[in-house]
Amino acid sequence: MSPQRPIYLDCNATTPVDTQVLAAMLPFFTDYFGNPSSLNHAYGWEAEAGVKRAREIVAAAINADPVEIVFTSGATEANNLAIKGVAEAYMAGGKHIITVQTEHSAVLDPCRYLESLGFSVTYLPVGADGLISLSQLAQAFRPDTILVSVMAANNEIGVLQPISEIGQMCRDRQVIFHTDAAQALGKVPLDVQAMKIDLLSMTAHKLYGPKGIGALYVRRRNPRVQVAPQLHGGGQERGLRSGTLYTPQIVGLGEAVKLAVEERADMAEKLGGLRDRLWHHLSGLSGIYLNGHPTQRLPNNLNVSIEGINGADLLSQLRSEVALSSGSACSSANPAPSHVIKALGRSDQLARATLRFGLGRSTSAAEIDQVGKAVSEGVRSLRS
Repeated sequence: MSPQRPIYLDCNATTPVDTQVLAAMLPFFTDYFGNPSSLNHAYGWEAEAGVKRAREIVAAAINADPVEIVFTSGATEANNLAIKGVAEAYMAGGKHIITVQTEHSAVLDPCRYLESLGFSVTYLPVGADGLISLSQLAQAFRPDTILVSVMAANNEIGVLQPISEIGQMCRDRQVIFHTDAAQALGKVPLDVQAMKIDLLSMTAHKLYGPKGIGALYVRRRNPRVQVAPQLHGGGQERGLRSGTLYTPQIVGLGEAVKLAVEERADMAEKLGGLRDRLWHHLSGLSGIYLNGHPTQRLPNNLNVSIEGINGADLLSQLRSEVALSSGSACSSANPAPSHVIKALGRSDQLARATLRFGLGRSTSAAEIDQVGKAVSEGVRSLRS
């Protein structure tokens, strides 16, 4: 009999593939294996039908038109296509971009790359609660501003930015608005029309879908957004993203989004309650700080910093009981303190002593109580 695995509380890093998602995908590996671009025979039609249905599901989830959904390998590629694609398409009209210091590296690194090509980027600070100041954003606009990129929900601290207000400010100034919604999709309501979003990045593996598949929403009207392709080849996805479509993954993305949207309200209530229960356990510790806005955050995310301990030592001590991270999975090998926690004004010590709890569909109250006890005991043990 295999030893019991630790409780998994790292759902902001990735999630297991839902059995219903896997069941929807499997026939497209074996039975419906055709190339969805092969429209001269039944094999291609079958695959194309699977892609079409997924495109419709993803579009409906964000109130978009199916033709506005461009499939990518994930949110990183979607962010790169959005940011570099807009920069290339609009640079004759300006070379200024606005983003936020707490963005994921898949936004910050493309922006730094564009700076090396002569673009100017403003990196907005955040307050102690992780939210940007709308007045600072208003002051950051320039006549040559072509793009604003602000993530909907932060991957480390779960903070929800005021996307509707940002979207309206960009629309008023005829500036394109992009949001990285990798963490937000399926967890909080998203509406590209009401929120005036022009480009939206998403991924499947944060909502019980497969890794290696995502999408970019690209607005087609009011205004029509131009994006220069970053991959050239067979002209798939309206020429915006060449490459044979990975049909099983696309079907998986569609099914995962469908399930997430169906249960979003119930899951938000359940996970929000469990998150608060975990914080109740931990808040009894001295020198513990909640990172990010207490309520304007993802229902499944809790991020804390703890005085007087080394975060790596605590994670090591907890490893057999609970699977946790100290921040973004993409930077877990990086010994530097989290740029997100530092942006909140935390010290290097607190930034290095940070735990991110990502609750999931299967998380139970009993598990939360067990984790609360284990973390509290671990902290007291390290301090003594």
